[in-house]
Amino acid sequence: MLPIDQPVRLAKRTSNLFRARQGPPAATLDVSALSGVISIDPVGLTADVLGMTTYEDLVDATLPHGLMPLVVPQLKTITLGGAVTGLGIESSSFRNGMPHESVLELDILTGDGEVVCAAPTGEHAALFRGFPNSYGTLGYALRLRIELQRVAPFVEITHELVSTAEGLGSRLAELAVSRSVDFLDGVVFSDHEHYVTSGVGVDHAPYVSDYTGMDIYYRSMQARRRDYLPIRDYLWRWDTDWYWCSRALGVQNPLVRRLVPKKYLRSDIYGAIIRFDRNHGLSRRLDELRGKPPREVIVQDVEVPVGRLAEFLEFFHREIGIEPIWVCPLRQRNPGVTWDLYPLEPETVYVNLGFWSSVERLPGAPDGSRNRQIEEVVADLHGRKSLYSTAFYDEQTFWATYNGAAYSALKKEYDPRGRFADLYEKCVRGR
Repeated sequence: MLPIDQPVRLAKRTSNLFRARQGPPAATLDVSALSGVISIDPVGLTADVLGMTTYEDLVDATLPHGLMPLVVPQLKTITLGGAVTGLGIESSSFRNGMPHESVLELDILTGDGEVVCAAPTGEHAALFRGFPNSYGTLGYALRLRIELQRVAPFVEITHELVSTAEGLGSRLAELAVSRSVDFLDGVVFSDHEHYVTSGVGVDHAPYVSDYTGMDIYYRSMQARRRDYLPIRDYLWRWDTDWYWCSRALGVQNPLVRRLVPKKYLRSDIYGAIIRFDRNHGLSRRLDELRGKPPREVIVQDVEVPVGRLAEFLEFFHREIGIEPIWVCPLRQRNPGVTWDLYPLEPETVYVNLGFWSSVERLPGAPDGSRNRQIEEVVADLHGRKSLYSTAFYDEQTFWATYNGAAYSALKKEYDPRGRFADLYEKCVRGR
């Protein structure tokens, strides 16, 4: 039993968050038993799942039934509860929105120690609408009932080269609105090399590729127009190399890659290495010894309306210069629902852009200056920014962006003693 006046956080083996924790230690809540798939209904197309279940385990339970969640975030150790409270996106999001949009109900452990069942209607409907983007500051998901969809055993992939940012936006919008494919995302390699990647489920494949060993998925789109993957390999096509971020650890070098067992080519291993380095400052000290200038880490995902995509990319190439960039179209699944802490224009096609690297600091500029610049441009373009990584908003701007009024009401009702850090403290100040 944890003291009633002591702050609380989850004790987790893995994390897909990229912001350092500061402030006094909090009591940790053991959630090791809250992992697993309770049941799957292959007729009703639903599953009851514990909140700490990773998508890797969830997919392994649903695929034997020919089913998958409506949205499967791209990294294996993202948990279902984490994706719902912290948002998630992948190549089915142009059809199905984000993971929270396929939740039918969920049991939530609130700050006052009670468990409530939140659903679209009923006593806790406001918590249901406000839970996405609350990042565990209103409560923790213990059990979720989610919708599933039927899925073919293989995915036929088409990589389409587009030379301009305007053409990229037009093609993504066209496919997102027509819904003529099952999966849709892309990669920006430079200001003149963009790839739109679409996928269609098929029952048979003339061959299948393997990107879990020596071959690297993102490089394949520059070499071939068409490809085939088993559905499980398609869902985890980005995980083997953490998109392209594994290159920073040297494992895209063929000589190194041959020496690394396949079981270690996965995002959670890379993430653990990066967090160790961040916590101990090894790379920073090595750069200082080599006389290299300090660097600013930029690990972000943002959404901008597809009509403003070219404007954002023009700014990003000019001022930031990180490449490649992941692009993934997103459209709210049900235009009639408002998700209070992360509202999107319901009829608008957005494009998520993911960029994960570091850049040299500008002379005389403080750490975080480029991240602040990105936040300002995203706001100017009527976009949104995910909070899984660092954020630099002042408090007034933050609450104006993420609906402080609705959040305050929910916080007062479901965590009146402040057992959990509030959203600004957690996501900006790192508490």
